[in-house]
Amino acid sequence: MILPSNLLEGKKILLGITGSIAAYKSLELLRLFIKAGAEVRVVMTPAAKKFVQPLSFEALSRNRVLDDENESWADDFNHIKITQWADLFVIAPATANTIAKLANGIADTMLTQCALAFPGIKLIAPSANTNMIHNPMIQASQKMLAIANYEIIATQTKELACQVVGDGAMAEPQEIFWQSARILLKSDFWSDRRVIVTGGGTIEKLDDVRTISNRSSGKMASALATALFLRGADVNLIATRFDSDLPSSIHTIDVESSLEMDEYLTDSIRIAKKGKLSKPSLIHDAPIALIQKEPFLFMAAAVSDYIPTHPQEGKLKKELLGESWTISMQQNRDLLASCNKEGIKTVAFKAETDSAVATQNAKKLLINKGANAVCLNIIDASNPFGSDTNRIDFITAEQSVALPQCDKLSLSLKLLEHAEML
Repeated sequence: MILPSNLLEGKKILLGITGSIAAYKSLELLRLFIKAGAEVRVVMTPAAKKFVQPLSFEALSRNRVLDDENESWADDFNHIKITQWADLFVIAPATANTIAKLANGIADTMLTQCALAFPGIKLIAPSANTNMIHNPMIQASQKMLAIANYEIIATQTKELACQVVGDGAMAEPQEIFWQSARILLKSDFWSDRRVIVTGGGTIEKLDDVRTISNRSSGKMASALATALFLRGADVNLIATRFDSDLPSSIHTIDVESSLEMDEYLTDSIRIAKKGKLSKPSLIHDAPIALIQKEPFLFMAAAVSDYIPTHPQEGKLKKELLGESWTISMQQNRDLLASCNKEGIKTVAFKAETDSAVATQNAKKLLINKGANAVCLNIIDASNPFGSDTNRIDFITAEQSVALPQCDKLSLSLKLLEHAEML
């Protein structure tokens, strides 16, 4: 997925580095922030400087690194002014030692002083040996931080620096980036709204070896699911193909056939319409239903119009099929037309190759299939299947808005602005 260079434009991030072997990965995280257009300043602990020199972070950020030896009160290079400047404070990696200090309000380094001074959300990515991260004191410290304006990114299970396979490795820089961007880009409209996205071309079985499908890559659905995640939505992506660098918090369901997609789509719509429950409190013995925002459904999947009439078990032998093979096909069930759209806003996607009739066909879909809007995608030489860019016309009963060609994540974010008005 192409990362837009203006995704975090105008956002200011303070990146904290503590003394872990994972500190070298923070250089990649910093690069991702800069690539997305954010302005980044770095604060390091004395222990962090033993792993990576400040010069490396200064070269990438184009800003001086703040540490315990160079704080200045003659300008804004101190733990008060720098935290007033920042929109988000990310600590990655966060060692067990730093986690314990943060939970107890200890401010004996420049970084922990910044943490006390910063009033906004602080995102931390722990990194420690398995026994250290699971030590009851560190587990308790993380629980305390979770209710004190900190958000914690889960560690990974993999081979650690101590050559032991276990939990404790810092989350990948790409995942920390997505979680950071979500905090910075959340919107009131999409936050905690349940959204279903379908994507990819369905794969229909001829026999246990052969299939019939189409050229839909699923890239638009993955980009749309990512855009919804960044805006704060609770996303369920049902698809046959996925981008490899999706945010891990997106719930994904991997399907193949249109029948399988239909089954999961039906269940997902039913769940999306249910009201959320609050957690039990000291006052209430049972959870209580909260007001549920109206869910959304984005049908970006290219579902097969026809499916094999008699899919076979095993592998059909060409010796038995002969010189020619006539495949009997039957019209498939229309998932968009048949799904229960009551109480859920529905945005359909339609691909056309003939621009002369494309808009007319898209408007028919609004009436015939009960969608609230249609994203019309005209396929041609400049806008082929599988490309990293796209252009669409966002069509409703009242108007049609042309969204110009750009990378699919940027296009998805623009699309969501129009979907909010449905």
